[in-house]
Amino acid sequence: MSDILSLLSWRYAAKKMDPAKVVPENKLATILESIRLSASSSGLQPYQVLVITDPQIKAQIRPVSWGQSQVTDCSHLLVFAAWDNYSAERINMMFDLVNEQRGLKNEGWEAYRQQLLSIYPQRTPEENFQHAARQAYIGLGSALITAAAEGVDSTPMEGFEPEKVDAILNLSALGLRSVLLLPLGYRASEGDWLVNLAKVRRSTEDFVIRR
Repeated sequence: MSDILSLLSWRYAAKKMDPAKVVPENKLATILESIRLSASSSGLQPYQVLVITDPQIKAQIRPVSWGQSQVTDCSHLLVFAAWDNYSAERINMMFDLVNEQRGLKNEGWEAYRQQLLSIYPQRTPEENFQHAARQAYIGLGSALITAAAEGVDSTPMEGFEPEKVDAILNLSALGLRSVLLLPLGYRASEGDWLVNLAKVRRSTEDFVIRR
């Protein structure tokens, strides 16, 4: 446990990355797998992760991401993109996958399928997207911790224009909308104003409420 806390103390939102350093494929695969294995509401996994390495695509995304250099200097740019809506097809796809991989059909599980089908598709697309987007944040948490465990720097970003990123990546054709950006790479040896500053968090006494 102390190792985990040390890693979390080590990690920070890198403000400048070294474009010459590339995250090895095995470390990237571990980070992506940790996202895939993350919890999600009803196990629906209502988001996907795009891995961007093409310099031209990253160069298009940077201006609509407040000009943040990590977007182009990172080794891999992860884009968390949530389903734009819950449909009966998407819900059934996940329930069918569970039945296939477990090799059985459970009466309670099938009743739960019908419950979701009676609720989710009836809601507005925006309400469903917001719910799906919150699931992506769970995956982000897994990615941040795993990246630290792999000695990889990361910078979670909400500072971008989602509609423009969606257009660059043609996400509407996939039924997706961008939620988060996560550059992965290695902190630059100099030029990062944040790297040597103390990590500041509220005290446990001030942060944790016990009842």
